[in-house]
Amino acid sequence: MVFREQVSKLFAEWHRICELPGGNDAASTHYISQLHQNGLLKGDEMTDRFFRVLMEISVAHCLSSEVINSNGLQSPHQMQNLSFLAIDIYAKLVFSILKVEQGSSKLFPLSKILSITVKFIQKDSEEKKNSFNARPYFRLFISWLRDLLSPEPIGDGVNFQILTAFAGAFHNLQPLKVPGFSYVWLSLVSHRNFMPRLLIGNAQKGWPHAQRLLVDLFQFLEPYLRNAELAVPVHLLYKGTLRVLLVLLHDFPEFLCDYHFTFCDVIPPSCIQMRNIILSAFPLNMRLPDPSTPNLKIDLLPEIREPPHILSEVDAALKLKLMKTDVDEYLKTRQQGSSFLAELKQRLLLSPSEAASSGTRYNVPLINSLVLYAGMQAIQQLQARTPHGQSAGNTVPLAVFLVDAALDIYQTLILDLDTEGRYLFLNAVANQLRYPNNHTHYFSFVLLYLFAESNQEIIQEQITRVLLERLIVNRPHPWGLLITFIELIKNPRYNFWNRSFIRCAPEIEKLFESIARSCGGLKPMDESMVSGWVSESAH
Repeated sequence: MVFREQVSKLFAEWHRICELPGGNDAASTHYISQLHQNGLLKGDEMTDRFFRVLMEISVAHCLSSEVINSNGLQSPHQMQNLSFLAIDIYAKLVFSILKVEQGSSKLFPLSKILSITVKFIQKDSEEKKNSFNARPYFRLFISWLRDLLSPEPIGDGVNFQILTAFAGAFHNLQPLKVPGFSYVWLSLVSHRNFMPRLLIGNAQKGWPHAQRLLVDLFQFLEPYLRNAELAVPVHLLYKGTLRVLLVLLHDFPEFLCDYHFTFCDVIPPSCIQMRNIILSAFPLNMRLPDPSTPNLKIDLLPEIREPPHILSEVDAALKLKLMKTDVDEYLKTRQQGSSFLAELKQRLLLSPSEAASSGTRYNVPLINSLVLYAGMQAIQQLQARTPHGQSAGNTVPLAVFLVDAALDIYQTLILDLDTEGRYLFLNAVANQLRYPNNHTHYFSFVLLYLFAESNQEIIQEQITRVLLERLIVNRPHPWGLLITFIELIKNPRYNFWNRSFIRCAPEIEKLFESIARSCGGLKPMDESMVSGWVSESAH
């Protein structure tokens, strides 16, 4: 109690210094040297207690200032007039202490202060539950981000280390750990003083930190989105997430491109628009050809030979389930009579307890990993067989794609899996239909090949569903998705318009017709043909 009183007096003294007119740098420096002399900034248990008590005092002062007007007609904003004076003074004290430190030596006290702050917020949230108020902490973090990352040239390295220290703190305050902090957390993580700075410069060293924070957000939202339980609070968080993704799509598309695989692993299949935003990203220096251009030859696009840049560890799930060696073995030898294909379906299933908690019988990250990894190996093998400097598309017939062990795996999956498993498998393929690159080219071929070769209309219907549900949501739509769908409806090889599932109901027919028109996927002759059978079936 005595210690608390001492800290209160020191805090009041600091308040007086902050109130001094004009420059108070000398008084401020003297005050901080006194703290050092009193042994309060040594970095030991005493330092922890000092900052903890300062947090308690400033947060308590802020919350006690809340004025709740007895008049019930006041708007919620008028009812919550908080005074942030004590929070601002505390933020300034921390900034002043760190400013005295030189270069990277300021990072030790900062990481200590952030650690104390994180524990304080976690404890406050646990104790107060629904009455937890996150606004004082929002103010505190915003002040720090503004002051500590000032434009003053303090050296890019130090700035970056400060950013990653905050990224670590935000990771420990993620919505799964502190649900009551979710809105504030999303505002902080996406703040202009934080996320853009994390993504710009530093040779992309900040990207893994930003990626981890986005994954934290998706993991929290996943159960709600999977079960479509969007109560008002979750709906607001979902809309905020879409906004953040749209900003990233506009300003940092390469970041979304390079981590698309990781993000698709944690976004449930039902979140079509969210996933489309990520898959629509393409490098800033690329110009996308219009998918509806008549006779567009994608094989001739120079970009279609290039592999996309992927920072995700594509084979991580295969390694985790000890399947990578078996997959590699099959892709190399394509051994006839191998038990690999026969056992594949069973190996993709979750245990009953895992299935209950994840809402699906299948290991979705494992399916995603298998599909992309096998395709990447196939593309490498294909390129090794193709004369240097020529694209696989315009010099080698597509039949070359067919001597491909990956295709055996895909055909086995599409035939052996049940409806749920097949849907997840087809989604994993469709996730690779992005901007022009050799993955988009290969997986577009795979999807169309599976459609053409299947003699089961249920499979063709499911392939159509996976493409269509990604096209009927609001823009943006991934380029590779549009290219694949237009090829499917225009190329007579696929006999698309004569499939019975298109004619199952008049509204379905009209939907296909309107999607086909919006894709620019019908010639005038085709349009009259389609509208002819639409009107016939309506009678």
